Amino acid sequence: MSLDKDQVQHIAMLARLRLSDTEFAESVEKLSRIVAFVDQLKNAPTAGVVPMAHPVNEAQRLRADEVTEGDDRDRIQQNAVSVSDGLYLVPKVIE
Repeated sequence: MSLDKDQVQHIAMLARLRLSDTEFAESVEKLSRIVAFVDQLKNAPTAGVVPMAHPVNEAQRLRADEVTEGDDRDRIQQNAVSVSDGLYLVPKVIE
């Protein structure tokens, strides 16, 4: 299946692309090749293939959950304009 100029024009409009004449001609050709390749992939034999979420069947390595920095909240909040009970106070934005 190849795309015609009207289809590519519609795709460009949906993507909010402004294409010059040369870009438009190139886009028609390139998008037609992409669609043809996808059509070709539809013919691949996938009868015995089990669907998978990820091509690598390994567990994710996790680091140990250890505290690496101390609690400097009081020192850091000295720079704040307004603090109460360890929380930053900001002006009300929504009524």
